[in-house]
Amino acid sequence: MPSQREIRRRIGSVKNIKQITRAMQFVAASKLKRAQDATLQSRPYRDKLDEVLADVAAVLGGEDHPLLARRADGARLLILFTTDRGLAGSLNTNTIRFAAKEIAESTGDLRVVTVGRKGTAAMRRARVPIAAAFDGFGDKPTFASVLPLARLVTDDFLAGTYSSVALIHPRFVSTLVQRPAVEPLLPIVAAPDTDGIPGHQFLWEPSASAVLEQLLPRYIATRLFQAVLETTASEQSSRMVAMRSATDNAQELIEDLTLTYNKVRQANITREMIEIATGASTA
Repeated sequence: MPSQREIRRRIGSVKNIKQITRAMQFVAASKLKRAQDATLQSRPYRDKLDEVLADVAAVLGGEDHPLLARRADGARLLILFTTDRGLAGSLNTNTIRFAAKEIAESTGDLRVVTVGRKGTAAMRRARVPIAAAFDGFGDKPTFASVLPLARLVTDDFLAGTYSSVALIHPRFVSTLVQRPAVEPLLPIVAAPDTDGIPGHQFLWEPSASAVLEQLLPRYIATRLFQAVLETTASEQSSRMVAMRSATDNAQELIEDLTLTYNKVRQANITREMIEIATGASTA
């Protein structure tokens, strides 16, 4: 049975941990609103860009731009998005496990570009070839921050290094739900525009290929930026939920330790009273 001093020390330690997890919960909650708004507000722009690309691609093909061309040669590239920091629940674990399954099911040569230190460390432990590693883009990512990654991926694809490129990132569904997903990026295969006007009915100025030349780099950067926003929102929501759970667990542990402390204290008082009574009776 631990002494009263040891139990008091444990209660004090748990109270300190509870204060830290509660503060982290509030910080994550304050960042979540901004990250969630940025993610949800950027989705309509990405969707509309997909529609415009579908209109242009309807009149063009792989011979018009190399980013539309399908290749048989070259490695497959996966861009894995994780967080830099831990204490985000099972977010990174689920995303890395999803990526590991995708890697195991892939055939042929494969390389990975990691965004986030957790993913970089996991891929190194698994000895997966890493083409490049980026740190996360912080709590306030900007569109300009993803441009170096977009240029790297685009240049390597145009050089024939890769035959296909895909994104793996957690998709923000709600505060309680974040699901890892894989999305193809290159070669660009525009979905058929069934709701809008077919692309061949437009008059392109100066030409469809010129419009595509300006549109495709923007499209790639937008898709990458959306993945960063999804990861940031998922990180803050997952951390908020995890820290709230840790705070609740700390409170339960404090209550259990307090009950144990009271029992030990009562036992010590009872023993002292018995010793006093025994000494008085023998005197």
